[in-house]
Amino acid sequence: QVQLVESGGGLVQPGGSLRLSCAASGRDFSINAMGWYRQAPGKQRDSVAAISRDGSTNYADSVKGRFTISRDNAKNTVYLQMNSLKPEDTAIYYCNAGGYYGGSYYLGGGYWGQGTQVTVSS
Repeated sequence: QVQLVESGGGLVQPGGSLRLSCAASGRDFSINAMGWYRQAPGKQRDSVAAISRDGSTNYADSVKGRFTISRDNAKNTVYLQMNSLKPEDTAIYYCNAGGYYGGSYYLGGGYWGQGTQVTVSS
């Protein structure tokens, strides 16, 4: 059974940092693209960042220069380092795996984590 388990969310003040982790089990995703999405209350779920199997990355314009996605294939884990956080970054963040990496975009695959809440507030 494939599982994606996110961790690292929480409450942080504006300007602060958080590092999200997504550990995959049940399947080797090292040959697949992986990504992070987020969904704020009342809004659709949007792609935030994605990484191809060879380490190429793309980001939503709203997070470029502040967020960094990376992966450790040996651990079957993908990370999202979030710096200079803003209140508008508040959302549930979801890990996704097995999607299509198209260079400037990422089409999510069929594997999702349960989500982790990120709240940016003073």
